[in-house]
Amino acid sequence: MATEFYRPVIWVATSLKDLKAFPRDVQREVGYALYLAEIGEKHPKAKPLRGFRGVLEIVSDYQTDTYRSVYAVKLGDHIYVLHAFQKKSRRGVATPKQEIETIRRRLSLAERIAKRGQHG
Repeated sequence: MATEFYRPVIWVATSLKDLKAFPRDVQREVGYALYLAEIGEKHPKAKPLRGFRGVLEIVSDYQTDTYRSVYAVKLGDHIYVLHAFQKKSRRGVATPKQEIETIRRRLSLAERIAKRGQHG
């Protein structure tokens, strides 16, 4: 499918390095989800991250582990990958507080990057 709509990905902080540490199957799933976001579509597993506007999360289960990748789609003409991490806790499905704080800090950084890109 050819499309004129394309939004490049910007990796914030260590998000690319962190994703590359995931199992290959998880990397492929996240990569495909980001490709879909680039062309203006949404992966079936992409869900809004509660407490954030315009931020989506992909949850990938691999063997007995859970991996999460978080990206922002409402910042100008780019997709900003904010965080990629393995969920360690076996209790509940909620994103750990420490990871939420990392996402908040990186979203703030992505907003500053987007603003600079649009205004200078």
